[in-house]
Amino acid sequence: MRTRSALPVAALAVATLALGACTSASQDASSSGSPSAAGVTKDAEIAAMVPDAVAEDGKLTVGAELTYAPLEFVGTDGKTPVGLDVDIADAVARLMGLEADVQSSQFDSIIPGIGTRYEVGISAFTINAERLQAVNMISYFDAGSQFAVLKGNPDAIDPDSLCGLTVGVQTGTVQQDELEEIKATCPADNPLEILPYAKQADVTTNLVGGKLQAMYADSPVVAYAVEQADGAIETLGEIRDAAPYGVVVAKDDLALAQAVQAALQRLMDDGTLAKIAAAWGNEQGALTTAELNPTVG
Repeated sequence: MRTRSALPVAALAVATLALGACTSASQDASSSGSPSAAGVTKDAEIAAMVPDAVAEDGKLTVGAELTYAPLEFVGTDGKTPVGLDVDIADAVARLMGLEADVQSSQFDSIIPGIGTRYEVGISAFTINAERLQAVNMISYFDAGSQFAVLKGNPDAIDPDSLCGLTVGVQTGTVQQDELEEIKATCPADNPLEILPYAKQADVTTNLVGGKLQAMYADSPVVAYAVEQADGAIETLGEIRDAAPYGVVVAKDDLALAQAVQAALQRLMDDGTLAKIAAAWGNEQGALTTAELNPTVG
């Protein structure tokens, strides 16, 4: 979840995982718009909700940190933003009668730039109380942490009993912190061995190759890895500590926040959001209600 610091640029490698083909969404994405949102057209009622200051240039300016596949990253041409969040930004903008202008940014500079540099932020922002004090947030997707193992779980791993196992994780993630806490509870004669890697791609590759018995990562990243591994691995257990992602809008721009909420709800109601999520291996994360500033724990 994007409650941690932004991932390093090296995390772009998860887009290809060193395992083979990209998803159909990443293969087809181009600067002309995402294939998942191709059928979305302007909705006059939603477009009328968009403030004139946003609509006048014909663009919806979106801040995103483009190193977080499959949610937002750079495509195979080395310049085009692609990913689940990018497709959602494209669809929201289309409903508004606008074109999404996704701009690369450092993750921690997006919220400070909302309302000045960016009109919205769509970059896997977990909704939490601290952010809700600073900006409006509209929920659209649920994410948490999840394990993955080799297909069929040959070691009969229980995600609630990790002592004695070798588990891979990306360095600097909340999942690594959680595994370290679990490791501290294991007896000396049955330790949890944690193997951290700078790139999530390397974690997945070593799980497929048998060096690891399990891996632990953000649920969208795990779902994407499972799809790209072409049947070699599978998810294990339920998504843990799930929390919604939210589109970020300036606190003083309620009109735009309501327009975004209406657009997201339309995408949920007509199945487009689920289709976009499925194209990136994450259909289970798509929400069915777009809440403006929801109550979160």
